[in-house]
Amino acid sequence: MVYFIADTHFSEENIILYENRPFKNTEEMDSGLASRWNQVVNNNDDVFVLGDFGAAGNEKAILRKLNGRKFLIKGNHDIETNKYYRDSGFEEVYDYPVIIKDFWILSHEPLYVNTNMPYANLFGHVHNSPIIKTCSSQHYCVSVERINYTPISFDNIISIIKSQK
Repeated sequence: MVYFIADTHFSEENIILYENRPFKNTEEMDSGLASRWNQVVNNNDDVFVLGDFGAAGNEKAILRKLNGRKFLIKGNHDIETNKYYRDSGFEEVYDYPVIIKDFWILSHEPLYVNTNMPYANLFGHVHNSPIIKTCSSQHYCVSVERINYTPISFDNIISIIKSQK
């Protein structure tokens, strides 16, 4: 299976306040995110983190606790080198959006797409901002606040998007 998640911001205290996350502190948040991740992701699964992984220098320890093969599309808070993130446990790290299955653009920030374009966009970055809808026929936001702090499967995203049409 293939899963997506964005904006985990592991170990970042301020994100709890900024996004009204339901955690008392970073220890509770990190534990809750890891537990939810591992409830749905198996070691044979691929997980695309669409930016802002977080971890405050503790990436290797956190990544070791998470099931699956992990890929990072860097976000605005992912400021270390690609080598650093690969050495920490990501299979691959991307500086720019990636296209999968000839149709789906994976990015951190939302990209402009419309019904005349042959692409759809999976992204994060906007957290729970009411300005951008969670999904349409050509996009889906996988910020953790919108997906119950749990990676969402590609199959589930496709099903939800098809129901929008």
